[in-house]
Amino acid sequence: MRMEAPLEGRVVLVSGVGPALGRSVAVRSALAGARVVVAARTESRLDAVVDEIRGLGGEAVAVPTDLTDDASVTNLAAQAQAAFGRLDAVVHNGFVQPAQVRVLDADLDDIRQGLEINLLAALNLTRKLVPALVESQGSVVMINSMVLRNQLPGFGAYRIMKSGLLALARSLSVELGPQGVRVNSVAPGYIWADSVKRWFERQAAERGVDPGDVYAEIAAGADLRRLPEPDDIANAVVFLASDLARAITGQCLDVNCGHTHN
Repeated sequence: MRMEAPLEGRVVLVSGVGPALGRSVAVRSALAGARVVVAARTESRLDAVVDEIRGLGGEAVAVPTDLTDDASVTNLAAQAQAAFGRLDAVVHNGFVQPAQVRVLDADLDDIRQGLEINLLAALNLTRKLVPALVESQGSVVMINSMVLRNQLPGFGAYRIMKSGLLALARSLSVELGPQGVRVNSVAPGYIWADSVKRWFERQAAERGVDPGDVYAEIAAGADLRRLPEPDDIANAVVFLASDLARAITGQCLDVNCGHTHN
């Protein structure tokens, strides 16, 4: 394993691939030497990521998947293992953010639906991949959130879901560790990508200020005085999926430019 290609010869499955973090995890994994399987519901988005990876000289395949449908997840697990003959890591990036209301006022059905994708989908897919991960002595990386650490109002339902995901990762580490499989989490803060940029723009318009002022205010709360970009998070995922982290399991790595300390 070359230091500049820590995932050389590995196969990585990235679920919940979107235009920001999911794409970055897939591309950075490919640049680190991995062959990549990408999964999400939107086939055109998957195809764009596959084309990008192939354009960089990498190998990738797309498996359109509904992570809340058991048959679809079963198909993903089978195709992910068959695509390149092995599977070394799975990155769970699928999520939905519920309405930003007080948890006391949140609709219980919305919370239940959120738990399906934010928590149970990761458990279901991991279960189906255990044999392959044990065979490769592989790893699991859960994408969590800074919401675990902060006290922002309106994120109560999301905090419940992500706290459950953290507990799941730690429980899987206990159960899979004796079989040689590592399980870790990455908790990003504000990710400087399209969704956060649009949110800052809305905040700026409501206040009659420049979006740059909103960025500066939020970034002032981080030690590095900036916000992480998708590739910053993806680099942490690649590290945890590689042998560079071979003695790390059951941990949650915060990647938020020092917005919170853990």
